[in-house]
Amino acid sequence: VREHLWREDSGLKLQVNHLSFVAGVIKRERIPMFERMLWRVCRGNVFLRQAEIDNPLEDPVDGGQVDKSVFIIFFQGDQLKNRVKKICEGFRASLYPCPETPQERKEMLAGVNTRIDDLQMVLNQTEDHRQRVLQTAAKTTRVWFIKVRKMKAIYHTLNLCNIDVTQKCLIAEVWCPVTDLDSIQFALRRGTEHSGSTVPSILNRMQTSQTPPTYNKTNKFTSGFQNIVDAYGIGTYREINPAPYTIITFPFLFAVMFGDLGHGTLLTAFAVWMVVRENRILSQKNDNEMFNTVFHGRYIILLMGIFSVYTGFIYNDCFSKTLNMFGSSWSVRPMFQPIGNWSHETLETHRNLQLDPAVPKVFNGPYPFGIDPIWNIASNKLTFLNSFKMKMSVILGVVQMVFGVSLSLLNHIYFKKPLNIYFSFIPEMIFMLTLFGYLVILIFYKWCAYDAARSKDAPSLLIHFINMFLFSYNDKSMKYLYTGQKGLQSFLVVVALLCVPCMLVVKPLVLRHQYLRKKHLGTHNFGGIRVGNGPTEEDAEIIQHDQLDTHSEDGEDFNFGDVAVHQAIHTIEYCLGCVSNTASYLRLWALSLAHAQLSEVLWNMVLRLGLSINSLIGSVAVFFLFAIFATLTIAILLIMEGLSAFLHALRLHWVEFQNKFYSGAGYKFVPFSFESILEGKFEE
Repeated sequence: VREHLWREDSGLKLQVNHLSFVAGVIKRERIPMFERMLWRVCRGNVFLRQAEIDNPLEDPVDGGQVDKSVFIIFFQGDQLKNRVKKICEGFRASLYPCPETPQERKEMLAGVNTRIDDLQMVLNQTEDHRQRVLQTAAKTTRVWFIKVRKMKAIYHTLNLCNIDVTQKCLIAEVWCPVTDLDSIQFALRRGTEHSGSTVPSILNRMQTSQTPPTYNKTNKFTSGFQNIVDAYGIGTYREINPAPYTIITFPFLFAVMFGDLGHGTLLTAFAVWMVVRENRILSQKNDNEMFNTVFHGRYIILLMGIFSVYTGFIYNDCFSKTLNMFGSSWSVRPMFQPIGNWSHETLETHRNLQLDPAVPKVFNGPYPFGIDPIWNIASNKLTFLNSFKMKMSVILGVVQMVFGVSLSLLNHIYFKKPLNIYFSFIPEMIFMLTLFGYLVILIFYKWCAYDAARSKDAPSLLIHFINMFLFSYNDKSMKYLYTGQKGLQSFLVVVALLCVPCMLVVKPLVLRHQYLRKKHLGTHNFGGIRVGNGPTEEDAEIIQHDQLDTHSEDGEDFNFGDVAVHQAIHTIEYCLGCVSNTASYLRLWALSLAHAQLSEVLWNMVLRLGLSINSLIGSVAVFFLFAIFATLTIAILLIMEGLSAFLHALRLHWVEFQNKFYSGAGYKFVPFSFESILEGKFEE
């Protein structure tokens, strides 16, 4: 048997009549169990030889990579052969036919290698062909994507159309700007010609009582400001749009809080860079959401920076330092003259001295532009700037709120609501002007009546304004601002109080009277057409009152309780809002003060340390400290403080300004646009 089994190096030569074998492949982790099972079932009458396959093979079931081993089993007899095959099937081993003679095995190996080479050649050619097909398709993928998105949008829009009774044409009801009717008609004619249709498309202008969507035409400059307004609420159809006024007021109020010549210049430079390179940036199609948000507001940032430079000149503040452009209007020399009573001994014995503007030539008039630079070194700098910025904030706030109430008049006139003019606008304006308009007049009067020489005798406006509401005039030591102040202030408070019941009660009662009168006449309103027994022009005007405020075609029944509650809420909100909104504008003063103080602290605690060292070490220190100063300036004063001022300016426009005239109860006009669809602005 040995002579037939072992030949050459490897040797396994089988004697067909005595020994048989099977060969196959099995998972590597099953080899120990497989070997023990063969040994026990066959009682040691088989010989197993196995070797590990170096490369993992692909599992035909799940496609995963598994480690396998190749094996060969020698045995004798058909009974053992059946047992071995059943064990192989139980362990899910793959059996392969193997010739018995070496020559046949060599021929089979050569044939297998030939087939492998042929298959590899086919696979390589298939892969090359697939790559060529994919490269060709990649050139047209964008075109396919655009076509698919366009077709999807077109068919989705067609699904919104109705089919007429003849099943031969589509009927679509759409909103469109009146100015674009000619363009739409021309496009329909052109589409009819290109399609070869013999039936022209018909464009019919319908009459409807539904409120149309609001469409505000914008460009790349105004779109950012319009988005600020739309974030509060889409304006009702033909309601006055605050965006044109926001273009100026928003960056201006931001600059009041952010006013710094240096920081404003940096902000302007950044905005100019985005504006100059806007085409290149747009072509890059950056996916960074944060940068895209800033980039879309580049023109807002540009105006905010320009206005910040302007207010920086007004505050005379550049990185917490003043600019002595025209020379100070205050002089110390006259104080050393006999009338001033100052001497060198006075300087040595007193830590702080106060200039007396009553002394001739100490104060030579107002500084030509902005704040006098002498205030930067004055010990009462904060007291003076706080007083100035607080009064300025009140003035700006009252002016903007009065302007907002004035804009409500335009809405009432356009929508033909005389009741709102007589019993809302006029009382609201009187209430605002008699109280807070009077306060603004007092501020200007005090500035004009009390110059620098008489400023120490000026009475407190805060005390006078509080006493005005309390009717407290018993303090004999309190100095009046002008003759007849007590009588005028009492009259203004009474007038303001009388405006409250006028807004609260009169309008609901008038509406109730008009409703009962209309009901008594037996009139009804069908789709805006009044039918009744001899209506008057006044009645017709009454019936149309507030019809544009609803989306429904049928008018709602009059409910006096709902009207009274709504009017009460509006009146209370307005009266309390006048007080709270005026106080809210003091944030202009607070944030301006905070920005100036942060800038001063940053200068004193960082850059000043290096500048105070008069040596080579100081030069090296300035080099590194300037990097820290620049980083903190950009991170804290430009980004954080800028974002804070932006949010506060946003609140002042949304709450304090727009609520005086802007309801924002409409819905936006969203036209069909391939450009918007391809940019992914719409899901459908």
